[in-house]
Order: sequence, then structure tokens, then C-alpha cells
Amino acid sequence: MTDSAIDTWLAPAKLNLFLHITGRRADGYHELQTLFQLLDWGDELTINAQQKPLIRRVGPDYGVPEDEDLVIRAARLLQEETGCRLGADIAVRKHIPMGSGMGGGSSDAATVLLVLNRYWNCGLDIGQLAELGAKLGADVPVFVRGRTAMARGIGEQLQPVQIGLRHYVLVFPGVHISTPQVFADPALKRNSEFIGLDEALSGAGRNDCEIVVRQRFPAMDEAFKTLERWGRPLMTGTGSGVFLAAENEASANSTAQAIKNLYNSRAVRGVDVSPVHEKLYTDGS
Repeated sequence: MTDSAIDTWLAPAKLNLFLHITGRRADGYHELQTLFQLLDWGDELTINAQQKPLIRRVGPDYGVPEDEDLVIRAARLLQEETGCRLGADIAVRKHIPMGSGMGGGSSDAATVLLVLNRYWNCGLDIGQLAELGAKLGADVPVFVRGRTAMARGIGEQLQPVQIGLRHYVLVFPGVHISTPQVFADPALKRNSEFIGLDEALSGAGRNDCEIVVRQRFPAMDEAFKTLERWGRPLMTGTGSGVFLAAENEASANSTAQAIKNLYNSRAVRGVDVSPVHEKLYTDGS
């Protein structure tokens, strides 16, 4: 076990800058193309490695049973796969609203895998950790690999990209959306085309789930119409989180402040490298 085996880590949220559903597999999973943008904002995890093999969640309850919580499942999976006899106390301070489409649970799980791999001296490389992460959820590998990336397949085929520092306003309309319901909807477009990175960054892409969500949830449709006065609102994942691109930090801050009168909102920055990787690997690799 490493000497400094307790610390607090920022588990970053993500945005889908676009989300094209390109097909459906025989097993029911949907093929997609998306651009994952990592953010400099997210949940906070305090991870305290222990000499005994017990893995516990400590701190405030956030409504997820411990045995079902991805942070606990991630720690136990790493323990089982490596034969590690160490344990950990894990506290999660939730900032990413659950059901926002910003990957909170997946990012938390990836952070646990990355950090405990270091604390427990498991010796797994990033590729091995990403394979473990895929057993927990389709979005976990992108957080394990820690790079803003273009993704294909069911989200597991990742191509890291560098798009530089970007500014966004996050908006949370407070609507609960069932992801399985969205993907099961007959109206969901399932034959979208692939696009290149330049096209995606120029705004050529869209979120194929948006039409379904706006039809099913009038409050989401209303939010989109309201937010149009500040730019082009886009949905991340299957929602309900919405975001607006901003030209600079000052613009993001002023827009977020204006929207606060209507919705929970905040200004954030998009980054190429995960804050977890920046902290774990001093050279950012």
C-alpha cells in the first residue's frame, strides 16, 4: 500500500457534444458515435486505503444502496480481479445530479479503479483497468482512459482527441428520464451517419435522443425553448442535463448567472485530460 493512501479526487462529469445512433445490434445494444468532452467539474471522492480487506462507503447517503453503488462495485471488482487483500473507505460528495446524462456514477467508478490501483499497488495498466470498467458500464472506460475522445461501437471504441480548453454552461431542468425508455422508443432514429471531428466541432452533429425526450417530456421541451435566448441548447446523453457552449469564461459565467433565476445552472470548462489523470500522472500521460 502506498504511503499517501488517502486523498480527495475530482471525478469529472462528461458531455456528449453530439450523439448519433448508427445502428442496433442483435443483442439489443445500440451502436453509436459520440464525442465525449471531459469537464473540470464533477463529484468529489475521498478514498482512504485500509490494511483490512473491508470495502465501505462512508459519508452522506445519496439514495443509492451500497451494494448497488458503482464505487463499491468497482472497488470489489478490482479486489477480486487482482487478489488484493487490502480495503478502502470511500466517501462520495455528489455534485453531478443523478440522471443528468453527465456520467456521474461511471466517473466515480473509474476514479475508484484508477486510484485504488495506485493505492493498492495492483500494477494494472490503463488498458486493463478500462476492460474492468467496461464490466461496470459502457461509459466507464472513457473516464478510465481520461481523455476527451471520439467514440464508436457501444461507446467502447475510443479515439482520444485534443480540442483545447472550452467553456460551457450546464443546465439541470430537474426532470427524471429513463434511459431504457428512450432507447426503446420506436421514434428513436437508429440509422444516423458518421461524421468527422471537424464537423462535430463546427456543430454539424446532433443528439438523436433529443427529439424523443422533448416529445415524451414537455418540461424538457419547454426548457429547450427557454434556453434558446442564450444560444443553442444541447442535451447530453439521454438527458436530462442540457448545455450551452460559451465563447469564453466571462460569457459562461454571465449566462449561468442569468439562467439561475430559471434553472439550476453553472459555468464549467471542457478539458482534454481528466483531472484524475492530471493528479495521478504528473506528465499527464
